[in-house]
Order: sequence, then structure tokens, then C-alpha cells
Amino acid sequence: MLSAFRKYLLIPRLIRLSSSAPKDPLTAWDTYWGNVRSTGAAGDVLWDSGSDHELEGYLPKFSVLDQSLPIVDVGCGNGSFTRSLARHFPHALGLDYAENAVERARLESDGSTTASYGVCDMTVPDASRTVATALGRAGYSGDANVFIRGVLHVLDRKGRAALAANLLPVVGQRGMVFLAETNFPGTPVDYVTHLGATKDSIPAPLEWAIRGLPMPGRFGAAQRRKAFPAADWELVEEGEASIETRPLSNPSKPDVIPGYFAILRAR
Repeated sequence: MLSAFRKYLLIPRLIRLSSSAPKDPLTAWDTYWGNVRSTGAAGDVLWDSGSDHELEGYLPKFSVLDQSLPIVDVGCGNGSFTRSLARHFPHALGLDYAENAVERARLESDGSTTASYGVCDMTVPDASRTVATALGRAGYSGDANVFIRGVLHVLDRKGRAALAANLLPVVGQRGMVFLAETNFPGTPVDYVTHLGATKDSIPAPLEWAIRGLPMPGRFGAAQRRKAFPAADWELVEEGEASIETRPLSNPSKPDVIPGYFAILRAR
């Protein structure tokens, strides 16, 4: 009982930290990525574990995807998943709406011939044309697979629906969407304490995210049904996932957030 009470002593500090985040989401994300000094297991980015372990857990599920098609990594950040996906598909296109994220992804992918990057807000009208143009520059046309990890849970309901609608022409008849999102069952206070925050200290990558970025929500089956309506999308598979962060509580291994995955195809 006492420990449950003590974690709520975090609330005033969380309010102070989150109040400093820019109100405009694009400004927040671009500023965040512009201030990143390093990535990977010892870096600044909370959700970059520096390991392929999480992706390796998804690979068996990719067997239902047409792996002769390119794959589009929506919300690619510094491109860590894009580069890994490029080893399993003929080409991986990483997209992010923060220019500083795309710049870092390109820097970290220097020399790659199977990964490319572009700036794109997938919630705006005609975003699919931007995707088609970027894939065309890489030598691909037609349908593509889509990978989304840790994007939908930071969008509001309108943004989720817009993103899903824009993916329909991207996947076409042959492509599929694979999504993996955090789906933590507790309150925001439970969430940050799960990642090692106490009333006395907060791990630096977590504090930096709280201080600079919009407050995340959760994304599970209920949210997926609203964002990807059954009239447009067929659910192929869904289930629990483990979303890995960079090491926080133990320097030798990533921390894990309960998550949700789904595979969908256009009707």
C-alpha cells in the first residue's frame, strides 16, 4: 500500500516535465531528434534498444507477407528498424515527418544500398503519392508492405484513421500492414514506474521523452478496430507483443513494455 502511494508522488514532477514539451507535435518531434546525441543501447532514444531482438521475434509472422515486395517503415526515426528490415525485403523505405529524424537515419545508414529515407507525414491527404514517388526513386512501383512500430499510440483518433486510409493505396492487393504498438494496461504513472522512474529519479532517456514529446496513449485491439475499419481492412492475425526500449533498469538488456501486434490486408 505504501509503495503504491509513493509512486503517485511522481505526479507533480511528471506534470512539470511534460508541461515543457512544445505544443505543436511536429515541432516537438523535430526538436527531439535534433537534440539526439547518440542512439542504440547506450543512447538518448528511449525506444531504440540497439538490438535486433524485437524484430527477430516478428520474423516468423512475416511469413504471411509477400517478401518479394519492398517494405515501408512508417515513423522510422533514426532508421534502426528500417536497416534491419532491409535484410529481409528487397528494399526498405523509412519515412518520418521530422526532418531531423530522417537526416539522422540517413547518416546512420551511410553506404546502404537497400534502405532509403524520406520526409512524409502519413496523416495528410495524398501521402500515398509521396510514398509512391519515394519508392519509384528506389526503383520500385506498385504494391508494398508496411511496417509500423510505436507510431499509432502517439496519434489521436483522427490521425490514426487518416494514416490507415493513406495506407490502402500503398499496400494495394498484394501488400500487408504489420503493426506493433505499446499497449500498457496501467496509468501513465504505472507506465513510467514500470520503466524505472521513482519520485527521486527518472532514467535520462525516459525523462527526456517526457520533457520533450507528446504524452503517449495505448494501442490494442479496440483501437485497431476503430483505426482500421473492417469495411476496408481484413485482420490476418493479432496478438501480444513485447516492445523493447534501450536498457534502463539493467544495463545489459533492454526493458520491455507490453504491446500489441496486428497484420492486416486491404479488402
